[in-house]
Order: sequence, then structure tokens, then C-alpha cells
Amino acid sequence: MSGGDTAPRVVEDFFGVVQILSDGTVIRGDEAALQPKETYPDVPGVQWKDVLYHPTHGLRARVYRPASSSPVVAGKLPVLVYFHGGGYCIGSLAQLTFHSFCLRAAAELPAVVLSVQYRLAPEHRLPAAIEDGADFLTWLSNQVDGGADPWLAESADFARKFLSGVSAGANLAHHVTVQVASGELAVSPVRVVGYVLDSAFFGSAERTAAETDPPADVSLTVEMSDQLWHMSLPVGATRDHPVANPFGPDSPSLAAVDLPPALVVAPGSDVLRDHVHGYAARLKEMGKAVEVAEFDGEQHGFSVRQPFGEAANELLRVLRRFVYTATER
Repeated sequence: MSGGDTAPRVVEDFFGVVQILSDGTVIRGDEAALQPKETYPDVPGVQWKDVLYHPTHGLRARVYRPASSSPVVAGKLPVLVYFHGGGYCIGSLAQLTFHSFCLRAAAELPAVVLSVQYRLAPEHRLPAAIEDGADFLTWLSNQVDGGADPWLAESADFARKFLSGVSAGANLAHHVTVQVASGELAVSPVRVVGYVLDSAFFGSAERTAAETDPPADVSLTVEMSDQLWHMSLPVGATRDHPVANPFGPDSPSLAAVDLPPALVVAPGSDVLRDHVHGYAARLKEMGKAVEVAEFDGEQHGFSVRQPFGEAANELLRVLRRFVYTATER
């Protein structure tokens, strides 16, 4: 057999779930292999449905709202936009971990929760996912101007919107929040009054202390984080790319950006904890309003790894207080 007949070989393999071949082909396996095996209880009193927000890319959002008969509902509710995690390479709004957390958030805040699908790398490398997040916010603002989806028209207070996400979704929430706050992305009459970063997926070319000497029993290793960035960033980019490192050498300054109040969720047993704490510290140095919620001993993405665990219970209490305090400002 001649060299030209050699079959493509695997050059990148993320647990068999995402494989990149030498000819650029991407093969996807069953993500269930990486998901917790337990089942989760239903959350009564919450309605949900999927809506199409980007017909060209076939992207959906899942809308959650407490049923009108629920005793927690009194008038229109704040809106929590939620971006799922997965290192920009895996994950789905339909996965039970993310779905369960959104059900709980809708019921317990209470709020209208909008869980957003976005394109994944390596088929669609960054900034594709961030572009999708911005397109969703444009779609949402058009709902107000052009006649909202009936559920949104009935239940959503568009003047009280929060952007949020877990892991890569938190990274995405940061970037679209900056676009809105800087005026790059116009979303009026929708108003973003706060944002929430849970176990944010940030990085840098320089190792942090937690990456050099990781905590025991982590859910995300340094090697996994590196590989996900390698598969999701533009080819040839380092972890100092502005998407990965918002305070990197090529990242625009946030000093003059009028960011809304931030809630930064920092798990203690996370190799990314120094990036998370560093993000909050830099914003505080700039005079931004930042609340840090520490969860000692918890792993990266604990809120969706165990969406009915005690730490998730506490996070929902913190989130409820943040949302309703911010809406009173």
C-alpha cells in the first residue's frame, strides 16, 4: 500500500467522546460515558419547552417557567439566561445534569430560565459559541420588540435579566456580558442587571499554583483543561487567547466597561480555582461590584455534577439572594 492510501489516524482523543483525525475529521462518541449514572427526581410545578432561536444553525433554547398555578409566582419574573458547560467541546442543554439544575432554578428562585444551545468545537472553534450567545441575546431583544413567545410575554420581566453559566458556559457568560456592557452588543429594551459565573473555565499560558499542585480528587484535571482549550481555541492559539484569559496580554481592558454586578462561584477542589479567584480580584481592583461565593471542598461544576446535593442547595439560596437583591437596586 502506498503512503497516499494510509487511512486517517486519531491525533486527538478526549475519552473517546471527541476524536480528531489527521485529515481534520471529527468523530463523536456517546457523551453518556462521561455523565453521572444516577437518576434525578422531577421538579414539580415547572413547565418547559424548546424554541428555535437560530434557524440557520438549528440552535435551540429551552424555556423553563414556574406554572402559573405555582404559589411562588406573583407577577412577572426575572430572567436567567444559562449557558451549559463542557469545555466548549461537549455538553447539551438536554443533558439531565444541566436540565435538572435549570428546573430547580426556575422553581426555587423563582425565574424564567433560558438554557441556550451553542455550536461546539472542534467542528466550530471559538469564537463561534460566543457569537451564538450574542445571537441569542439579539433574538431575545427582538422578542420584546416583535411580539414575544407567549410564555415569555406572560412570565418574563425583560428589565431584570441575568446572564449565567457553568464552566465553559460561565466563560461564555463573561464574554457576552462584556459585549453588552461595552455597547458592542445592543440588547435594548432587555436590561442585563447581573451575571453569574459558576466554576468559570478560564486559563492562561502561565500555570497557577492550583494547576502546578492540584487539589486532591478533582473532577477536571489540568490535562483535561489543556486538551479542551487545544480543541476549542483557534488553531495555533495559546491559553493567553482573549477568550481563555480575559486579562491576558492581548485582552482588551475592562477598566472602562460598566459591568453589572457579578456573582463568582468558586469551588475549592478545582484546578481552576486560582483563575476564578484572580478574575474576581481583578474586577474588584477596577471597582466593579463582585460577590464571591466560596464552596470549600467542592469540585469543578459541582452544581451540575450533583444538582440535588447540599452544595447545589446552598448555591441556589445564594443565587436567589443575588438575583432578588440585584433587581431591587
